[in-house]
Amino acid sequence: MSAEADVVVVGAGVVGLATAAALARCGRSVIIAERNTAIAQETSTRNSEVIHAGIYYPADSLKATLCVAGRELLYARCAERAIPHRKTGKFIVATEASEIAALEALRARGSANGVPGLEIVGPEDVRRSEPDVHCEAALFSPETGIVDAHALAVSFLAEAESLGAMLALCVDVIAIERSPSGYRLRTRDASGTVSEIECAAVVNAAGLGSEAVAERAGFDVEARGYRLHLCKGDYFALAPSCKLRLSTLIYPVPSDVGLGIHITPDLAGRVRLGPDTEYVDAVRYEVDEGKRSAFARAVRRYLPALEDASLTPDFAGVRPKLAGPGESFRDFAIVEESDAGFPAFVNLIGIESPGLTASPAIAGRVVELLSGL
Repeated sequence: MSAEADVVVVGAGVVGLATAAALARCGRSVIIAERNTAIAQETSTRNSEVIHAGIYYPADSLKATLCVAGRELLYARCAERAIPHRKTGKFIVATEASEIAALEALRARGSANGVPGLEIVGPEDVRRSEPDVHCEAALFSPETGIVDAHALAVSFLAEAESLGAMLALCVDVIAIERSPSGYRLRTRDASGTVSEIECAAVVNAAGLGSEAVAERAGFDVEARGYRLHLCKGDYFALAPSCKLRLSTLIYPVPSDVGLGIHITPDLAGRVRLGPDTEYVDAVRYEVDEGKRSAFARAVRRYLPALEDASLTPDFAGVRPKLAGPGESFRDFAIVEESDAGFPAFVNLIGIESPGLTASPAIAGRVVELLSGL
């Protein structure tokens, strides 16, 4: 069994699907190869479902520029296609006076990145919106919101398929080699049947599996800086009996290891806390109930009425980070690999937060990278 396409996109997460839709929009024939039984089963939907404004990332980084561009594209797409979402706004709260300088630095960084409306507000302003939140000051971001990540992924798939793209589920890419037409991918399905796909270009959007896909194509991931570090984050939810009600995203001042355990109301009205940061050796999704007290203690810094008993285990996600424990900022790797001897092969590696927000802009970047090839 064999198939031919202009482009094979490996991975049917939200970034892969957005990329497939963008390529199909340009008239490319596209096959999407996904190893799971359904789309968007990993990082794409095991997250906070936040539409980020673009505050945290260094100026001119891909994370900053693609987040800001992607945010606008995402809100427009949600409005046009009736994808469930809400522009909630977000407070980044300083619980000590010594943290206010960090808020000022975040405002300056976000404004330099092109994030509109950022404002330092006092505790009384926060209490008007969220009476249970205590802080010394907060940075308010009016452009932050939430989205139904699975519905977003489905919208990209529907668009891609309407333009002729084909989705192949339960298909694992086991080898990639050069061929006269460009690339030959060998795949194995759930029954063990091995097939081949001939294509002119490959987009590696495999998320947690992107390092392995790059290795199967022949990349030296160590030399290219593509080694991934798996970072697990657990989430807890407020129990229905909890009387605390929040409608705005509440984040602490970020640390070197992440954005901190934050509060995210979802579109159904539930309130979620997380994620924490735990580097792991393998992907696993069980929630450690033993973390309940640590979660409550961290959040009580700005939500003092929270009780340990109000938290119930919710879900966990794993982020494909390029930065390992204790390492400094690493940007997205979005690279057309001609200089490594792989023309028309695009690696998307280390696509963690704000990858969901940036997904339509990442897709546009891939189209640009392949436009002359």
